[in-house]
Amino acid sequence: QVQLVESGGGLVQPGGSLRLTCAASGSIFSPFTMGWYRQAPGKAREVVASITSGDFTDYADSVKGRFTISRDYAKNTMYLQMNSLKPEDTAVYYCRYNDRLSASDYWGQGTQVTVSS
Repeated sequence: QVQLVESGGGLVQPGGSLRLTCAASGSIFSPFTMGWYRQAPGKAREVVASITSGDFTDYADSVKGRFTISRDYAKNTMYLQMNSLKPEDTAVYYCRYNDRLSASDYWGQGTQVTVSS
């Protein structure tokens, strides 16, 4: 079992920045992939960024150059630095952990990000 807790969401003006944190605990073993997803009202959940246990990263086209995903190995924590935020980034952001050997999936409870003036 893996437990994920997100934090760092909030209200920010367009052009502003936020850093999301996902604290992971439990049975964390390589190889795995962790990622940030988001879901806006009335829309499907979409991937924002992902990072593997080998530190390969990938980003949705809509956030490339603005968002940065990273991990702190010692703290079992993943981050999403979001800069130059736009109103269309408004959504609930979720953290996901995928065990690539067992294919087990775990999700956090989500954190709200609202970009508005």
